[in-house]
Amino acid sequence: MLVDEDPEKAYQHAAYARRKASRLSTVREASGIAAYTVGKWQEALADLRAARRMSGRDNFLAVMADCERGLGRPERALEIASDPAAGNLDTADRIELRIVAAGARRDMGDTKAALAELQVPELKERRARPYVARLFYAYADVLEELGRTDDAREYFARASSVDREGVTDADERLAVLEGVELVDIDVEDGIVWTDVEEDGGSEEFVEAPRDRRNDSEDRGDQGEERRESDDRRDEREDDGGRDDSEERPEPEKRPDSEERSESEGRSEDETRDDRPEEEVREAPSEDEGREDDRDRDRD
Repeated sequence: MLVDEDPEKAYQHAAYARRKASRLSTVREASGIAAYTVGKWQEALADLRAARRMSGRDNFLAVMADCERGLGRPERALEIASDPAAGNLDTADRIELRIVAAGARRDMGDTKAALAELQVPELKERRARPYVARLFYAYADVLEELGRTDDAREYFARASSVDREGVTDADERLAVLEGVELVDIDVEDGIVWTDVEEDGGSEEFVEAPRDRRNDSEDRGDQGEERRESDDRRDEREDDGGRDDSEERPEPEKRPDSEERSESEGRSEDETRDDRPEEEVREAPSEDEGREDDRDRDRD
């Protein structure tokens, strides 16, 4: 809505509509809400009173009471909170009115009475509702002011657990009570905390990831250099392989008969070489055998 995105511009549009159609209850209601969001308490109160008279609806009581607080009149805010019509409000509007009444009590310096204003059955609520988150937050805030830190921590934690729309800063308030600092919020991983009890705690927490990141970058640079050197070596090997293949001539093919005869000759030579040396030495040649025969015939 425009009133949430740009309150000042919404107020300008509502003021123009009020000048053109001031007798419409919806226009006076929109004008009153827009004036309230920019802190124009008296103007907002006048428009909301007019809207209530025109429409007969009472769901503006919490905003009207808060305008009285803004004008420095907490007693009148309590008068609006005690209006009999407040009993007919729905749960969300009734809780908002109780929160405003508790604020008025605190403005008057009565913190215990403010705590009593917020002690309603909805404090046991466990469902995630915006008004429940605001109730838990307001209750924890009063408990902290009363010095009940443990109880305040519990209700800030409850407010954080049911505040799905981020209407409070319960996370930050809980972090302060726990003595930690909320340094990062991640949608997937959740909330990341770091201890800040010591002065240098947060700096150490921040610096450690930076060191790890630098180490990983250095390792990445070294790996990149190794990959580049490997690529250059592969390129040189490829170039050398291509040069050798181009310079070395292909062997001439010879006939199959010549290859077979050479292979048979190599096999016979290998067979002769494999015989023992004594056997080769003792085997007589044919010429020596014939000479022995002639010597025997001569005798």
